[in-house]
Amino acid sequence: METGANAGLRGKIRSIDASLTTPLVLPEKPRAARICALGLAHSGDMPVWIALLAAAWLLGDDLWKLRAAITFAGLALVEIVVIGIKMIVRRKRPPGTEGMIYRKTDPFSFPSGHAARAVLLSLLALRMGPAAAFAVISIWSPLMVLSRIAIGIHYVLDVLAGFLLGAFLTAILLVLAGMAGARI
Repeated sequence: METGANAGLRGKIRSIDASLTTPLVLPEKPRAARICALGLAHSGDMPVWIALLAAAWLLGDDLWKLRAAITFAGLALVEIVVIGIKMIVRRKRPPGTEGMIYRKTDPFSFPSGHAARAVLLSLLALRMGPAAAFAVISIWSPLMVLSRIAIGIHYVLDVLAGFLLGAFLTAILLVLAGMAGARI
C-alpha cells in the first residue's frame, strides 16, 4: 500500500504527464489528420515488423538473415519485457475512443512498446546497417511514436519510458549477440 507521500508524488507526476500529453493529442476535426496518425501508429505494430523480417529472411543473403534473426530476437525480448512491466504497473491508457484495437487487446499504456520497439529498430539499423535502413527508420520512428500520443493512446511518460527501455534492451541484445558469436 502506498503512503500518503508516495501517492501524492505519483498523482503529481501523473498530473504533469497529462498536462504535457493533452496539447499533443489531435482534435477530432479535421478527421484526415487523425486517420493519417492512426495509420502511422499502426506501422509500428508487431505484425508489420514480423512480415518485414520474414521478407528479409526469405529474400535476403546471409547478412540479411543475420539482421532479421537478431532483430526478431530483439523484438521478442522487447515484447516480453514490456508486457511484464505493463502487467505490474497497470497504468490505464488515456481516456478516449481512438485506437480501440489497442484499448481492447492491451488496456495498459506504460511503458510504450511501440517506443521501445522504435528505439530497438533504430539502434539495430545503426549498428548492423545498411545506412539507408537506418535513415528511413530514424525518420519514421519518432513520427510513429508521436502518432501514438497524437491519437490519444499514450502519455508522454509512457513514450519516454519506452525509449529508455528500448535503448537498455538493445544494449543487452547486442551483448548477447556478441557472446553468441554474431559479427555485427
